[in-house]
Amino acid sequence: MTTSGVDPALFRQLLGRFATGVSVVTARRADGARVGMTASSIASVSLEPPLLLVSIDRRNEMHGALQAATRFVVNVLAADQEAISRRFADAEEHRFDQGEAIGYRDTAEGLPVLDGVLAHIECTKTQAVPAGDHTVFFGLVTGGTVTDRRPLLYYRGGYTSLAGS
Repeated sequence: MTTSGVDPALFRQLLGRFATGVSVVTARRADGARVGMTASSIASVSLEPPLLLVSIDRRNEMHGALQAATRFVVNVLAADQEAISRRFADAEEHRFDQGEAIGYRDTAEGLPVLDGVLAHIECTKTQAVPAGDHTVFFGLVTGGTVTDRRPLLYYRGGYTSLAGS
């Protein structure tokens, strides 16, 4: 049995063949500042209760925010929101305050929901489990909204969308 696994380059190639939706996870830091991060490592976990997971690199500012937060939002991006994905994937902090304003509204609990998203999913954090250089955060889905817009996808290291209508 191997304990080291495949090298990182092969790992990226292997999982790069798995098309994923693109989202921006948003929350509030302990000081109240809005924080967001582009994430594709999100998955449904359970229907009863309705749980999802998001995997966050421990070096990202979102990691500390989710460690402290009790609630977070997963904003599922639409096909025309690649620029938003790139902005929230940037290594710079304070992504809400960089350059051109990002359109958003706050939920009743003060969580930022990005404008024009395909869906937003409101969660209460239930658990955080260390996993390699990431932490897997589990969220109980407590609300959200959906639209019929087309999704933004990530495949083989690049952005794409569904063909046709």
